[in-house]
Amino acid sequence: MAERFILRVDRILKARNSLVCVGLDPDPAQMPKTLRRSSPATQLNRFLDGIVTATLPHAAAYKFQLGFYLRYGAAGLEALERVAKKIGPTRLRILDLKANDIPNVMGHIRDGVFKTLGFDALTVTPWIGWDSVQPLLEDESHGVFVVAHSSNPGAPDFQEIPTPRGPLWLAVVGEARRLSHAHGNVGVVLGATFSDAFRAARSLLGNSIPILVPGVGVQGGSLATAVRDGVDAHGRALLVSASRSIIYASAGPDWKKAAGAEAERLKVQINQLRAGLRTS
Repeated sequence: MAERFILRVDRILKARNSLVCVGLDPDPAQMPKTLRRSSPATQLNRFLDGIVTATLPHAAAYKFQLGFYLRYGAAGLEALERVAKKIGPTRLRILDLKANDIPNVMGHIRDGVFKTLGFDALTVTPWIGWDSVQPLLEDESHGVFVVAHSSNPGAPDFQEIPTPRGPLWLAVVGEARRLSHAHGNVGVVLGATFSDAFRAARSLLGNSIPILVPGVGVQGGSLATAVRDGVDAHGRALLVSASRSIIYASAGPDWKKAAGAEAERLKVQINQLRAGLRTS
């Protein structure tokens, strides 16, 4: 029987002694100067390979935002699949898709993301209805990160609407908890820019259910709050995602070295914060 996703998350975070998730978001406008004379496809592949090689010792996971690959067309989709397989199963590979459609469509998305492209998890939004998530629950070895509270300034427009179960984002966390207990493969997304969410979310989720945290780094979210209030009683169940602050740490000839150093710095900082907590 295949290992349930949330158990795999915990195993990898423990083995790697890291909560770092590197966001692989290739932007042509920010490519290192040494790559800019190459064709777009060559730039993309050399950049991704360089970043992955430099950051692999420090990362527990990688998150790919689909939009950055679509702009490269077929070359982008080929790179997406190739690099996910290059990283391999010893790290978590998350496709940031924020998928949201009727169940029939979601079944095809599930097979494409997990079986064809080789990812371990994807992000979804539940706004069509929880039945849209159901096809993803059928494969308990692969993960579903449900967007509860995102990191963008407009997040409160809908996510903080009052409901009988509290603000809408917290009601989403509560339903994700129920589904995770039933299927063992559901986590939530909470933006670090909304630091007030973490204590309430972790209290509701309990142990083991993972939280994916964007918004640390360039967006200025509070790393200390996310770690202090977001980890579970074991000091894990949290993936801190940073993209631009790591992969564009330098545009000069030392860009790979700089990316590796920034990933290591983030890992050390997180582990120091974890060491200050009483965990079991």
